Amino acid sequence: MTADPRPLVSRRTLLRGAAAGAVLIPTGGVLAACGSSTTTPAPSSTGLTRTRPGLTHGVAVGDVTTSSGLVWARSDSPATMIVETSATENFANPRKTRGPVLSPATDGTGRVQVAGLEPGQTVFYRVSLEGENGAVGEPLVGHFTTAPSTASDIRFVWSGDVVGQGWGINPDMGGMTIFGSMADLEPDFFIHSGDAIYADGPVKATQQQNDGKTYRSITSPAKDQVAQTLDQFRGNYAYNLTDEHYRRFNASVAQLIQWDDHEVINNWFPGEDLTSQKRDGYSEMNVDVLAGRARQAWAEWQPVQLGTQNRLYRKVSYGPNLDVFILDMRSYKNSNPDAWKTDDAAGILGEAQTRWLIDELKRSTATWKVIANDLPLSIVVPDAASDPKEGPKSMEAVAQGDNGVPLGREIAFSRILAQTKDVRNKVFLTADVHYTAAISYEPDRAPFKDFRPFWEFVSGPLHAGAFPESPLDTTFGAKYQFVHAPTEKNVSPAEGFQHFGEVTIAKDTSVLTVNLRDAAGASLYEKSLSPER
Repeated sequence: MTADPRPLVSRRTLLRGAAAGAVLIPTGGVLAACGSSTTTPAPSSTGLTRTRPGLTHGVAVGDVTTSSGLVWARSDSPATMIVETSATENFANPRKTRGPVLSPATDGTGRVQVAGLEPGQTVFYRVSLEGENGAVGEPLVGHFTTAPSTASDIRFVWSGDVVGQGWGINPDMGGMTIFGSMADLEPDFFIHSGDAIYADGPVKATQQQNDGKTYRSITSPAKDQVAQTLDQFRGNYAYNLTDEHYRRFNASVAQLIQWDDHEVINNWFPGEDLTSQKRDGYSEMNVDVLAGRARQAWAEWQPVQLGTQNRLYRKVSYGPNLDVFILDMRSYKNSNPDAWKTDDAAGILGEAQTRWLIDELKRSTATWKVIANDLPLSIVVPDAASDPKEGPKSMEAVAQGDNGVPLGREIAFSRILAQTKDVRNKVFLTADVHYTAAISYEPDRAPFKDFRPFWEFVSGPLHAGAFPESPLDTTFGAKYQFVHAPTEKNVSPAEGFQHFGEVTIAKDTSVLTVNLRDAAGASLYEKSLSPER
C-alpha cells in the first residue's frame, strides 16, 4: 500500500496539487528510482521520445531571510534543478535560477538559493528538472513569505516527533493530517524541533493500540529495520514524505529545522559506545559513526544550508519584533551519566555554543527573543539505556530532578540565564516529551534565583506515540501552568494527544500569543505575553 500519488488544483487548492507529485520510496540503493521516471516521456525533435526527470517527494523551503529562500527538491534521475519565482500565482514575469545537478552523490536531492526578493512578501515558486538529454519534467509549485524588515504581524508554528514508536502513516486516518492543520493556518514559518524521523523505529503493517484496536501503517523497505547505513537513514526521510499532507505543508511553509536524538538513535550523545547496551537490531556500536551517516542524510533531505562553519545552531531575524535562536542540543552534549556533576561549564550546548547564545541574546535588539531548544529545560527525562551500574541515573535533557542548586547541564544554563538577566522577553519553545505544556519560571520559587522570569512552551508529537506528563525539576522555579497528556504510555496517533504550537506577534502592540493546539488545529490553551519595555 502506498500514498495516493494523484495530483490534488484557490491558492490552497493549487498548492495541494503542486505538492502531491509522484512519490517513490528508495528501497536501499542510492536513487533507487533512477532511470525509471514516473512522468510522461517528452517528444524530441527527431520524433523519438525522451524520458523526462521527475520530482519524487514534493518541494520545500527553508532558512528564509528578508531577501532570499532556500528551495529543496529531489529528482528520480540526474537532472539540473531550475527554480522560478514570481510575485503572482500566474507566474507573470518570473525570475529563473538554474541550480545544481541533482545526482546520486546526494541521493538526488538539492537546493537552490533564490535571492533578490522583497522583504515581507509572498513569493510563489516553481521547480522543474532538466534532464541530461534536455527534456524538462513536470513542475511543482509552492509559496513562502520572506522575513519582514519592518514591524509586521507574525505567525509561526512549531512541533516535532514524526513517525515515532512504530506508528506509521495510517490510511484509515487519512495520513498525517496534522500537517494539513498547520498549513491551513498559513504561518510564516515552522520551527521543526527535532525527531524529524525515527531512524531507530521500524514500522510494521499493524500494531495494537492501548484501546485494543488495530493500527494499520503504510510500510516500505526503508522502514522495516533500524537505520544504520547512509541509505537506510535516507529512506526514513523518503518514507515520511510519501504523506500528501506533509508534502503540501512543505510546499507552502518555510522551515527552520533542528535535529535531536531519533535522527540517529534514542538519547544518543557524542562518543557513546553501544556495546554494553541493549539496542535491538544494531551491529554498529559506535554512535559517532551512526551520527555521521545520519547527519549527511539530514542535510540532504532537509531545506537547510549550514554554511562554511557547518554548524546547526544559528540566529534568524524576522524584523524588529523577533529574533529566533535555533539551538543544537545534540552535537556537543556531554555524557548522559554526567548529569549530576558539580562542575560542568560546557553542559549540553558545548562551550562555544553557550558563549554564542549569551553574546547573541545580549546583542539582539528584537522585541522578542525566541529560543528553540530541542530538549526541555526542566522536564526530567531519564536515559535508562546508558545508566551506570552504580550512582545516580543518567539523564537525557538538562534537568536531573533534584530540585536543588544547579548540577550537570544546569550549570551552563544557569550561566546563560544569569548573564542574560538584563535581556527582556525571552521565550523557550521545545518538543521531545510527546505531550504539550506551558511552564512558567520564577526566581521566587527557585533555589537558583539569578535570572529574569520567563516561559517555556512544549508541543508535540506531530505523529508518534504520546506519553504521560513527566515531573519538573524546580532548580529554576519551573511550574506547570497547563498540560495536555495521556495517562497511559505510547498512545497512538489514532487515539489523540498529537499537538503543535502556534505563536503570533501583533504588529502594533508586540504582544506575543501562544496557542497550544491539537491535531485538528483546535486551541487547548492560550497565553498572551506583553513585552517588557
